[in-house]
Amino acid sequence: MKKCLFLLVLVSQLAFSGISQHAPASDTSWKTVYRETAPRINNLVHTKLDVRPDFSKQWLHGKAWLTLRPHFYPTDSLTLDAKGMEIKKIALVKGTTQTPLQYKYDDWQIRIQLGKTYKANESYTIYIEYISRPDEFEKKYEIDQMLGMKGLYFINPTGEDKEKPTQIWTQGETESASVWFPTIDKTAQKTTQELTVTVDDKYVTLSNGKLVSQKKNTDGTRSDTWKMDLPHSPYLFFLGVGDYAVIKDTWKGKEVNYYVEKEYASVARRIFGNTPEMMTYFSKITGVEFPWVKYSQITGRDYMAGAMENTTATIHQESAQQDARELVDGNSWEGTIAHELFHQWFGDYVTAESWSNLTLNESFADYSQTLWEEYKYGQDAGDAENYSGLQNYLQSGSEEKHLVRFFYGDKEEMFDQVSYQKGGRILHMLRNFVGDSAFFKAINLYLTTYKFKSAEAHQWRLALEEVTGRDLNWFFNQWYFNSGHPTVDISYVYDDAYGKATIIVKQLQKSGKYFRLPIAVDIYNGNQKTRHTVWATNAVDSFHFSYTKRPDLINVDGDKVMLWNKKDNKTLENFIHQYNYAGKYLDRREAIEFAARNQTNANARALLVKALNDPSDILRRVAINSLDLSNSNTKQAVETVLANLAKNDKKSLVRADAILKLGEFEKADYADLFKKATADSSYTIAGAALISLSAIDPEAALAIAKELVKQPSKGLLTSAIMGEIVKSGDESYAEKIISDFAKLPVSQAKFESVATVSAYLAAVSDLKTFKWGIDEIVKFRNAIPAAYREQTDPYINGQLLTPLLQNKTKETFCRC
Repeated sequence: MKKCLFLLVLVSQLAFSGISQHAPASDTSWKTVYRETAPRINNLVHTKLDVRPDFSKQWLHGKAWLTLRPHFYPTDSLTLDAKGMEIKKIALVKGTTQTPLQYKYDDWQIRIQLGKTYKANESYTIYIEYISRPDEFEKKYEIDQMLGMKGLYFINPTGEDKEKPTQIWTQGETESASVWFPTIDKTAQKTTQELTVTVDDKYVTLSNGKLVSQKKNTDGTRSDTWKMDLPHSPYLFFLGVGDYAVIKDTWKGKEVNYYVEKEYASVARRIFGNTPEMMTYFSKITGVEFPWVKYSQITGRDYMAGAMENTTATIHQESAQQDARELVDGNSWEGTIAHELFHQWFGDYVTAESWSNLTLNESFADYSQTLWEEYKYGQDAGDAENYSGLQNYLQSGSEEKHLVRFFYGDKEEMFDQVSYQKGGRILHMLRNFVGDSAFFKAINLYLTTYKFKSAEAHQWRLALEEVTGRDLNWFFNQWYFNSGHPTVDISYVYDDAYGKATIIVKQLQKSGKYFRLPIAVDIYNGNQKTRHTVWATNAVDSFHFSYTKRPDLINVDGDKVMLWNKKDNKTLENFIHQYNYAGKYLDRREAIEFAARNQTNANARALLVKALNDPSDILRRVAINSLDLSNSNTKQAVETVLANLAKNDKKSLVRADAILKLGEFEKADYADLFKKATADSSYTIAGAALISLSAIDPEAALAIAKELVKQPSKGLLTSAIMGEIVKSGDESYAEKIISDFAKLPVSQAKFESVATVSAYLAAVSDLKTFKWGIDEIVKFRNAIPAAYREQTDPYINGQLLTPLLQNKTKETFCRC
């Protein structure tokens, strides 16, 4: 699963506030509860389901045939997870005979007496007739998590909302599959599967495995049967129903399909079309050809968890559906597509045996984004993705959490920047330490050894040790089974008289534990590089190197792979040499950021000017956005380059940033450029141009905004249009602004729109309109998952709603 909702916002807020996402401080009982792997008394063998959704009641009528056998010890009983169901019948099946069984049910689990004792080699089949009632279950137990625990979601089931399609989708992770079918809802369980679903003939369906039959019924319904012959975990079961366009692709004769809302059919291949190439690449690097019978991807309205790697049937939130103008800026969902696909190996083929070991699923999926970017777009792109993950973790305030965590408040808490981004960066270090050949061979050994089984972190270690012949307990003990990361201060002393350079590495982390760090040190004279490897293990380590000519640069962590917070006490001249000769993405980024802090220096300005034409479009954007135009020398040095980038750069996001920065010049000379760019095919360029035009010609900007508001818009263009209308105070646009906001899904984009809507409402005089706008903001606030509201409520309530309400009449308070 890739949980991306509000991630960007929350990371920055958590870093600023010092709040981390964990159990309330008043409840520390979880610290004494060891989260062991669930015991296996009975093992699932095969799961057969026959289900029929009732859209009017939001129920699922189901029949289940579960074949099981004891794990090892003989047993005469079976405990199944079955949440919030109405149980109609439970029986033992032998041939055509069904024998009713005694059972007890408490809304969460069914405890069944089997009527005899079964040994480990004896299989038995249980039949259960039931009704799944997810909404009643959720309300009864006041469940409110990222996706609740309801497992089964009916979207606009009666079709009352004409702006939203009718859909069904399921979400099994973590242990919510047992809301829509009875099972042993644990990650270590593996079962083959057969599912028949009966729906209105107008809908398409999707489930795990292959569609083996479709039968039209006399009542206008159709029964689709999906069969999965390879075993997988119950939380990976999926059912999707809706009025989708199905775009068909293939990979080595296997079906690869993309289920999208019909308006996105024309761009579905632009969104998902790299999937077959990804399957080829991931098959190559793992040495395991994509193991499943097909691979489909589907979008789900109101799906708020980013995406989920259900075996052969990944679901993506609706944000994956980008229109043609959004795709001009690139496919923002490509990393998520890679992430979920790699889960088909790490998570589905081999599954973490417990939530404590979740990083075995998520760190590999997270790291697949780096691997894909590196393969498809080059080393800079891969390094940029890796750096983004590093920053995401470092800013999360998660230093106290172990990667493999046997103590936690709730299993949902495992889905954080430690299991994902920190784990991914640890894999990056590990790959560098053992080398590519050994790393990928160990991946192959791990996957082939534990295929269709579950595994824990030690088994990943053993695979690495088998391949490399090295004891890696030290690495796993400090990175997998411990917390934190190094915070280092690196300084340099040069003694020209003795021809000796000393590097001093201080570990300053507050934990008092010191990491064992293998560090590559590159020493440069001109473009000549000499590499040394040193080990930092103490609070302070000093490393000495002889020279005949003082080095132009000593570059600690020459491959830029370390997971650490670093203060590197280099000079500007060192950083300039690093930019020019060390060459890696992070080498150049560090140099750009140092120069940006020293723009009063002519050499620093010269580096920034050079960086505006860096080979990496990401670094060009970093350079543009670091320019301090209050410095007249910087302003003079960069104007011509910025104008050229605004007109000619191949990357739309670079052009957009250059246009925004040119807007800060407030020169009428650029009015024609800005006006023309407001019609660009990129929403981002058009929005940037409108913002910059407003700085020099507000009347023209407002006139263009009033035309653009009649057309579809997204992202920065929407914000820019709303910004102009807000400044104008024109209340005739209230219905469009508020209704457009109301239609947005619960998402990062909607969160970012709240401030603009609030600013508009501040200028509104009509009380009815004002209350409508307030109601929509409150609806959105309340729809944000509870896991995030501790962070979002203070912003929405304290910084937006309260000031608004204080300036209006008391009547406006009634709905809040």
